[in-house]
Amino acid sequence: MDHSALFQKFVAFTADLHEVSHELTRGVKSEDVTPVQYKILEYMMVSQPVTPSEIADCVDLSLPNTSRELRKLMEKGLCEKATDDADRRRQLFRLSTDGQAMMGRVFAQAQQGFEQRIAGLTEDELKEVEAALELLQRKVFQ
Repeated sequence: MDHSALFQKFVAFTADLHEVSHELTRGVKSEDVTPVQYKILEYMMVSQPVTPSEIADCVDLSLPNTSRELRKLMEKGLCEKATDDADRRRQLFRLSTDGQAMMGRVFAQAQQGFEQRIAGLTEDELKEVEAALELLQRKVFQ
């Protein structure tokens, strides 16, 4: 197999993935959060609790900028800070109740857009999509 051609397909796939993700969440990001803050909240929604370093790596921010954005999100009541019991120096962040509610609303609206995209698929095609997503998750994104 030509790895270069496979890589080019992967690059095209990830570009399409970002575009579709943007389309699904366009207009649903609200509650007075910036795009960077939204990316942080989205990451927390699927990976909490997280450290500032993990967030900085995921959303491609410097650690000082990440800390500033986390402070703003805490001031808005959308996330909470805790100390790791095993290592008291380590800070952990998770969504607050309000943050979970906001992201729940955002994800519900995004799910509606997703369901519109897959509305015309047969049951067999839906199973193929599910199997493809599971394979990508297991083999590429882990």
